[in-house]
Amino acid sequence: MAPHDDHDHDHQDPESPEIRSRALEELLLEKGLVSPEAIDGILSRYENDIGPMNGARLVARAWTDPGFKERLLDDGTKAAAELDLAGLQMDCLVVRENTRAVHNVVCCTLCSCYPWAVLGLPPAWYKDPAYRSRIVREPRKVLSEMGLDLDPHVEVQVWDSSAEVRYLVLPERPEGTEGMTEEELAEIVTRDSMIGVARLSGPGVRGGARVER
Repeated sequence: MAPHDDHDHDHQDPESPEIRSRALEELLLEKGLVSPEAIDGILSRYENDIGPMNGARLVARAWTDPGFKERLLDDGTKAAAELDLAGLQMDCLVVRENTRAVHNVVCCTLCSCYPWAVLGLPPAWYKDPAYRSRIVREPRKVLSEMGLDLDPHVEVQVWDSSAEVRYLVLPERPEGTEGMTEEELAEIVTRDSMIGVARLSGPGVRGGARVER
């Protein structure tokens, strides 16, 4: 398990994207310009589909291009820039690869630091104090509760994101996907697999264990 430090997070920064977006949401609701249902729908779509597709492109490219995969694991920020991906919380993107022997999972123990540009909005459970504290202390149990049971021989490494470093998991490529194009591969990659709380399935099933908001 990766150790985490008492680093300064940006959760108290009034200019942070999360605080600014929350203030804008409250203003729009107060003035009656949008409904809570409309906001929920937009957030859900960006959280689960639009935002994570950027990360899915990185994963699919890494699966099909060994040179890009090497660059992605060496310097995630520079590799992401090759696909014109940059922006919110991407100054230092570190990518950890899942293998048959090692399973990586990401959290933020003090707030909800998260690579917005490649994963969209952080899901509610990611920001929940229970997840943030328990995933560090008992990762196997938490992952099992989320629907992901790992073999006993698999080492679990937990990576604590901070204001300085954001983590992304490169999931294992599912069996049976050898003939798929990069675009088709991107379609099967889920947000949860890039956080490390789900395993991907092969063709015909979009994602493995799914974590609800």
